[in-house]
Amino acid sequence: MKNKNLKTISLVVLVSAVTAIACLFIFKKYLVPDNQTYISEDPFQVHYASYDKQLAAGPSSFTKAANEVIPFTVHINTKVPPEEVSTGRSANPFGGFWGGSPYGRQYSPGKLASGSGVIISKDGYIVTNNHVIDGASDIVVTLNDQNTYKAKLVGKDPNTDLAVLKIDAENLPYATFGNSDAVQIGQWVLACGFPLNLQSTVTAGIISAKSRDIGVNTGSLNPIETYLQTDAAVNPGNSGGPLVNTDGKLIGINSAIATQTGSFAGYAYAVPSNLVRKVVDDIIKYGKVQRAFLGVYLQKENKMRKLAATFKNTGKSIEPGVELSGVTENGAASEAGLQEGDRIIGIGDIKVVNQTDLLGILARHHPGDKVTVTYERDGKEHKTKVVLKNKNGTTEIVKHSVLDALGADFVSLTEKQAKSLGISGGVLVREVGNGLISAETDMRSFFVIIGVGNYAVQNKDELKKAFEKQGNNVMIKGFYIDKYGRRVTDMMYYAMHGVKSGMVN
Repeated sequence: MKNKNLKTISLVVLVSAVTAIACLFIFKKYLVPDNQTYISEDPFQVHYASYDKQLAAGPSSFTKAANEVIPFTVHINTKVPPEEVSTGRSANPFGGFWGGSPYGRQYSPGKLASGSGVIISKDGYIVTNNHVIDGASDIVVTLNDQNTYKAKLVGKDPNTDLAVLKIDAENLPYATFGNSDAVQIGQWVLACGFPLNLQSTVTAGIISAKSRDIGVNTGSLNPIETYLQTDAAVNPGNSGGPLVNTDGKLIGINSAIATQTGSFAGYAYAVPSNLVRKVVDDIIKYGKVQRAFLGVYLQKENKMRKLAATFKNTGKSIEPGVELSGVTENGAASEAGLQEGDRIIGIGDIKVVNQTDLLGILARHHPGDKVTVTYERDGKEHKTKVVLKNKNGTTEIVKHSVLDALGADFVSLTEKQAKSLGISGGVLVREVGNGLISAETDMRSFFVIIGVGNYAVQNKDELKKAFEKQGNNVMIKGFYIDKYGRRVTDMMYYAMHGVKSGMVN
């Protein structure tokens, strides 16, 4: 019996051993991958861990771009002197009607300010922001090699917040313009300048948006805001400095930041280089920007935003493009057949999504340029050729005059308009921006000028000639009209500084 039990146990152990060996063999062969199989030359597994240069997230170093941008970035220091200005309040309630100055006088304190700029030619032309040098009596430029120069103001354009300076120097390092139209969201960029009065500082970030209208340029008459938005750190003092791509090419001029504290909060804005190049070329060649107009009426931007919010709440979508609320008589658009209600969706090869796009594209053209406008009417797409005009309705070069220093939009009254007001002629102040009128008086829009000093004024040419003959203490005579075009209030304004003092030499 004992031998029989021993044989049975031995048989069980043998079967168990064989079974274990067989299971181990099967598990190893079929269920556990061999190490050599795991690191095999399978192309798909290798591809997932590879480095593809075309798909790289960004450069491993910004040293090349930094070495390019620092030499052509300059520090600008300005001095704005104290001056006697009007308080905008009547010192004598009858002064405006019975002679004498209707305004009190006070002195605005002087100030020192600083910003940045970009050398754009080897012989010393520099571009910066208009707000960096506005009102300055002295402008000093410090180069990267610490040499300093007194700069001359060549010209400025408040509408784009740009200005051109000139220093007497040669063989300077200068920026190469890049193509801002080719800039893409997510692209790496560098900002350079002299923030917070520090020495030359470079910061890196990406383009986070394009064609931004942030409503910062409120003092100009025909503002152009089509900013590049970046998260590269920009602070006070960076204004006027360069925004460059990773090749060191200029793609924008840093101009503004979105902030509630005055310091950088994550968003900065730069004027695109293609617009900068056009403005700079015009100022150097003609002394002022040659602005091209389409001759159309557009809805106010705040109305558009309210409309957008309404559509968003109702679940409706807003069509891309810019709908025309009217066209000017004998303007470029009307002569090309455009009408009220048409929706512009393209200029040339560039799509137009909103007003910012439209105004930004037109700002890069000159009067006389012929452009193809794509528009929708009654649900159908059309194209037409448009010859752009200047603000006077012609294609001629507009020269700088004393009227530019006044900072207002003037329109000669038509014969019919003048007759309805009981006068033989006059000039309507359609809008008041930054300039001597806003600085010296409290004149508002819809004021009709009929005289300057002892000279009668019936149109813009006579207005220009009258101001050219004035010195200080200029008296401007006229009246206001209401929204119905009726004469309501006679007024006289006194300016204590002649317009010639506000002109660019």
